[in-house]
Amino acid sequence: MSRKAVVGGATIFAALALWYVATSVTQMISPGRFPSPADTWAAFGQITGVGYANGVLIDHVLRSVTLVTLGFLVAICTGVPLGLWMGWSRKAEALINPVFLIIRPIPPLAWIPLAILWLGLGDMAKILVIWFAAFVPSVINAYAGVRNLDKTLIEAAQMLGTPFLTFVREILLPGASPMIFTGLRLSLQASWTTLVAAELVGAMTGLGRVLNAAQQDLYPGMILVGMIVVTLCGWLMTAALGVAERRALSWNTASQAGE
Repeated sequence: MSRKAVVGGATIFAALALWYVATSVTQMISPGRFPSPADTWAAFGQITGVGYANGVLIDHVLRSVTLVTLGFLVAICTGVPLGLWMGWSRKAEALINPVFLIIRPIPPLAWIPLAILWLGLGDMAKILVIWFAAFVPSVINAYAGVRNLDKTLIEAAQMLGTPFLTFVREILLPGASPMIFTGLRLSLQASWTTLVAAELVGAMTGLGRVLNAAQQDLYPGMILVGMIVVTLCGWLMTAALGVAERRALSWNTASQAGE
């Protein structure tokens, strides 16, 4: 076992021990302000057993993961090509960048009222808000990935008359991949952050709905359960994206070495 893993495990154990002592032994923190491990476990048993906020835990998780996945996929399918196009074409940059600079500073949550006005309280409004949150990082990093490419390599490809699709496949995408995946990680994190807020409004199920119901019921144990589950879901999806990133980058390296 690596030293990093040992230190990380020791830190987690110390935090759990401090939590137990502060809430259960000394009761320095009252249960009404922060739940004890026993209260949190009881809340977890409730939501996985009889359920809470119109569903059991798996229902809420599947709902939230579905919304995040849809919003994230739509964002990268629109944001990455747009960023690559802006980075490659001066005309596209001149045309799109002024508009992008105007909407970029708008917080994703500020779109919630308009999303509800346009699409109602259904899933499409939530997906729209998640899309915007994930769209901005994917555009910025794809654009930066193209701008950081070796200009000599690009000029050589142009002088040799490399077909555009071949150029994109062999030079543009491999060279911009590290920055693209950085944007994807940021987009995924933004998706989860925005999802919880989006589900606070008009959601019947989902982790945001759990947090909202627990807050209204003054139920700290369930609030902490919801926070932990959101953290785990985000971590697992980020880890899966990391695996895809390592495979994609290693494949690009191997293919370039073979050539």
